[in-house]
Amino acid sequence: MDTRFKLSRLVRTESSEIYLIWEGEQRMGQIDVHYAHDTIHATVIFESDLAVTDEEELMAQIDDEIVSSYLPRFEREDFVAHVFHGEEISRYTDCSGSVEDVGEDEDSDGE
Repeated sequence: MDTRFKLSRLVRTESSEIYLIWEGEQRMGQIDVHYAHDTIHATVIFESDLAVTDEEELMAQIDDEIVSSYLPRFEREDFVAHVFHGEEISRYTDCSGSVEDVGEDEDSDGE
């Protein structure tokens, strides 16, 4: 099945996963999924505006590729997704070096 969006997993634990949403080379957002027995909770943050039909298409893809692979529709009680629109304004890390070193592709003007 050809899909318009690519879901790229960043993190996986016993009870949660984090994915980035891509459309071609453009990052469209992020999904945080939490598995709580027979109910799956998700937080979806879109970084770009999507038409309602595109959002519905993406949510169906998330259900098919991620959620249903954990627990099929007929076995789960519910899949609850909270959808937000936002932008990444900063990133923090415990790794050595400065935060500015983490985002290599960002412009640095010494301020």
